[in-house]
Amino acid sequence: MTPLVTFVIPVRHQDNARDWAALKANLTQTMASIANQTRDDWRAIIVANEEADLPELPPGFEVEWVTFPPNEMHERRGADLDAFLEAFRFDKGRRVLKGMLRARDSRFFMIVDDDDFVSARLVEHAARHPDANGWVVSRGYIWNDGGRLLLQYNEFNRLCGTSLMIRSDLYGLPQCFEHADCDWIKATLGSHLRIAGILADAGTPLETLPFRGAIYRVAHPVSHSTAPSLLHTYFLSSKALRRPGRVLRDAVKLRWLNRKLRREFFGRGA
Repeated sequence: MTPLVTFVIPVRHQDNARDWAALKANLTQTMASIANQTRDDWRAIIVANEEADLPELPPGFEVEWVTFPPNEMHERRGADLDAFLEAFRFDKGRRVLKGMLRARDSRFFMIVDDDDFVSARLVEHAARHPDANGWVVSRGYIWNDGGRLLLQYNEFNRLCGTSLMIRSDLYGLPQCFEHADCDWIKATLGSHLRIAGILADAGTPLETLPFRGAIYRVAHPVSHSTAPSLLHTYFLSSKALRRPGRVLRDAVKLRWLNRKLRREFFGRGA
């Protein structure tokens, strides 16, 4: 069966992971979230290096094994910021491309970071609008790893890579991996910040997803963004404390991670 939506999960080279056991645990939770879709016409492709120790895969998941070398600039360590970002975009983008080429018959693609969570309603929404160009997840949640609170965030696509579901033909995928241009890989597949503008300029703008579509996990040991805790960033940092009005507005956006939200984002048995 041709999938309506294919979720592509790029996993860094194992030599670039500070704590592979933690990465596996996060990936297991991300897979449970994806597998919780309310419709069955989806599949998910994990792109990982050969010999990577992956968790057991739920039904609907496949692995595209690659032999890419580690990203030598995975950690910035004082390197030029532009060079650091370009190296990250190329490494992530080529992994995403490998996954997409494996599933190029899919109607839509969604790139999912290996530590995030997605709404169970995504595939159902795509099924209702199969001719749409795709959607930007502009509203989502931020969640402290293991915490009991979520923060509603209304510019989610500026913050998190798990924020786009796009009709596959709009990517203009090459016939094979070797034909892909390096700059195209970085701009189109390695960065979630550029593709919406590229598609709008081409006359195929994305719509806004009409519900909160994903959760961005922060404050865990293998986060590449090294995003600090929710509490510190929005309520206790020196920047936040200088803006008490903003702190109060953010406090109103806090939500308990209740049973309904767990069922929607964390999967069965959460």
